[in-house]
Amino acid sequence: MQYRKLGASGIEASAVAFGAWAVGGWMWGGSDDDDAVAAIRAAIDAGINFIDTAPIYGFGHSEEVVGKAIAGRRDQVVLATKCGLVWDREEGEYYFRSDEKGAVGDPKKATRTVYKCLRPDAIRDEVEHSLKRLNVDVIDLYQTHWQDSTTPIADTMGALMELKDAGKIRAIGVSNASADQMTAYRAVGPIDSDQERFSMLDRRIEADQLPYCREHHIAVLAYSPLEQGLLTGKVGPDRQFGEGDQRRRSKRFSVENRKKVLVMLDEMKPVAEAHGITPAQLAIAWTLAQPGLTHALVGARDPKQAAENAAAGDVKLSDEDFTTINRALARHAPEIA
Repeated sequence: MQYRKLGASGIEASAVAFGAWAVGGWMWGGSDDDDAVAAIRAAIDAGINFIDTAPIYGFGHSEEVVGKAIAGRRDQVVLATKCGLVWDREEGEYYFRSDEKGAVGDPKKATRTVYKCLRPDAIRDEVEHSLKRLNVDVIDLYQTHWQDSTTPIADTMGALMELKDAGKIRAIGVSNASADQMTAYRAVGPIDSDQERFSMLDRRIEADQLPYCREHHIAVLAYSPLEQGLLTGKVGPDRQFGEGDQRRRSKRFSVENRKKVLVMLDEMKPVAEAHGITPAQLAIAWTLAQPGLTHALVGARDPKQAAENAAAGDVKLSDEDFTTINRALARHAPEIA
């Protein structure tokens, strides 16, 4: 496993991180807690020391599962969570309404209204709830989940710096943030990471955030590097998604897109076979090899998936491999908005 720095924080975290969105059950059609705990512990055993979660993942449930999984192993873990998406106060910028499973779009079924809220008092409240759910004294990396247009960034960053000075968090990160927003954060204090969506099929941050972070020595954490399973080769055109699974209505998971991706992965198959790895491991290795991209956040539902993800952290691709991969991407990658 490769271990890479989180900005200037002095923290070194595994290049492959455990992304704990799915273990919260929310937006993924449910999750088995025992399997999730076993998956997280298997990831740690396989060399993954970086775990990323958030309060919104299952409305606190993901953090509780992570807290259970790392009990007795806190010293082996770089723990990251977030703030800024709230459902218990009507403040900030309206985001969406959701039912308990994460289904969005039917107001009659919605039970929670979620706001983007990065006001100082909300952040101070959120961090206490997260510390309690995770059952820890300090959070290693605390990130603003989505940016709140109703709150001045200087106020948000001021609150985060206070938490850092108080010893409740060790490093500060942002997520889903533009370069201009990162500049505004940095005017008040240092940020060590930026978490953005990035994969073979979604490379939008190459134009803005990646160059900015390289210039300012900010770690870049890629979420959804497997495009929520689309790049594993296991999601065929006949796959059906259950109620509460966000992929059920996603354009990214149209039958046409799934067919294109399978053809693309088949063209990359010689590279995977040469390294003795799966399509998923190839996608993770490719992600980690991109300039300025430091960590890939990958979910797992069971120990086998966790161990497979971890092994991708040791894969080294050649120039010839990249030629084959990039050719397949150019020919077959679907357009994804």
